[in-house]
Amino acid sequence: MSLDLPEYYFRIRENGAAVFRVDTQNRQRRIEMDQIAVVNIRNGEIKPQGGRELTPTDMARITQWMAERVALLAQRDIDDIHRAVDYLNLTTQWAQSKGTDEQLEHVTDALLLAMHDLRSVLVRKKAERLMGRAPSTGED
Repeated sequence: MSLDLPEYYFRIRENGAAVFRVDTQNRQRRIEMDQIAVVNIRNGEIKPQGGRELTPTDMARITQWMAERVALLAQRDIDDIHRAVDYLNLTTQWAQSKGTDEQLEHVTDALLLAMHDLRSVLVRKKAERLMGRAPSTGED
């Protein structure tokens, strides 16, 4: 194992992470991880743990990680959409060349409804962009 471990470890959670300070400078030369905070990237909340106050260095590293994590998750969202386009194309090819009548009967209604819903949202959002209006959330 590398002796150059990072000073902080972020254990990913659904909406953020548990933050640990990594210590290898102890007598037993063991890796010790002391939880110092819990962060929520949805609301930007940073909660110190164990009654401690976070140092400016702790805060700087945590906020840096939060920014990097938000950027990574945004990139993954776009990657997922590009994969969805690929899946739609593969599904089209499957339906045209391999899907049996029974298989097609099983999935056609669900696919048509999902594609209609997606098309409706995409057309509305495109129109809003072209008209220069603020985009709606679809929940109004």
